[in-house]
Amino acid sequence: METGSADRTPVRVGIVAGLLVVGVITIAVLGNVLADAFTQGAPVTTTVQAGIPVTVDVPEGASARSIGNSFESAGVVSQQELVRLVEQEGIAAQLKPGTYNLETGMTPEQVAARLLAGPDVIARSVIILEGVTVTAAIEDLASQTDFSVEDFAEPLRNGRVISPYLAAELPDGVDELSRWEGLLYPARYEIADDATPRQILQLMADEMVHRMAEIDLTDLDDFGVTPYEAIVLASLIQREAGVEEDRPLIASVIYNRMGLSMPLQIDATVVYALGGSPGRVLAEHLQIESPWNTYLIQGLPPTPIGTVQIESLRAAVNPARTDFLFYVLVSDDGRHGFSVTYEEHQAKIEQAKADGVLP
Repeated sequence: METGSADRTPVRVGIVAGLLVVGVITIAVLGNVLADAFTQGAPVTTTVQAGIPVTVDVPEGASARSIGNSFESAGVVSQQELVRLVEQEGIAAQLKPGTYNLETGMTPEQVAARLLAGPDVIARSVIILEGVTVTAAIEDLASQTDFSVEDFAEPLRNGRVISPYLAAELPDGVDELSRWEGLLYPARYEIADDATPRQILQLMADEMVHRMAEIDLTDLDDFGVTPYEAIVLASLIQREAGVEEDRPLIASVIYNRMGLSMPLQIDATVVYALGGSPGRVLAEHLQIESPWNTYLIQGLPPTPIGTVQIESLRAAVNPARTDFLFYVLVSDDGRHGFSVTYEEHQAKIEQAKADGVLP
């Protein structure tokens, strides 16, 4: 399937809305959606001893669910009680991001007052882009910190960073780093000056877990995929989609092809197999022997092919209901045209060439 996507680099927008935290616990405080997300259900009680010092990072822009997961796990305060207070006082927009030195067992009033006053620790920002490989991600981290690429690679390879989504097996001869493809959440993060590579990476991995926890995965059994395979699928969507509305449609094409045992034939997987974009994916590139080349393999590749945003994760578990089996780039703004038959698909390709969208 010619998708016309090979010449595009990963979309690099929306990073500033991401998050990370350094210290022992990750939390975030969001805007107006905060209260709505947390007022359902009874408060979660904690057995954490009061008065234990904890370092809490409050990043800019985060999902309400990930905030709640991290916040309660810190044992600092009940999420429901704090959110109720924030809602009553109308102070959600005034809570300041940064790193805070807190204690377990604080009252909602104490925590809110600290968040209004501002952070204790001055942090710096690092960015992981969406759609990039783990190798590119740690290269970017090294360029933004005083650590080397190997400083970041080592804890990923030796098991010092953990995730419940790590692939159990890898194809023979594949670098252990490939196990981490797609499992570090792409975002802008504020990190403390004394953060280690392991801490930075672990909290990024934890954020990916929190993001997955936001999504209803109950329909995955109907699709015949596991949560990890949903991340793999999301990484394909991330690399292929140029506009938001195409994500669930691309997901539908992938599911429809898998249901018919058709090769996915996604150019982005060829680019990954090649180790980078050749400029244009040519017929000769489609023959590269690789477990990631979906022109030659059946079904999904063994790992994700890059980092994924939550929008792609949502599309992977909530695909559009269509009969589409093909898509091709049809507009300079990144939109694709979708087709049921190969003849329709070829007509769209010819039109895209006539419009100067495709060479």
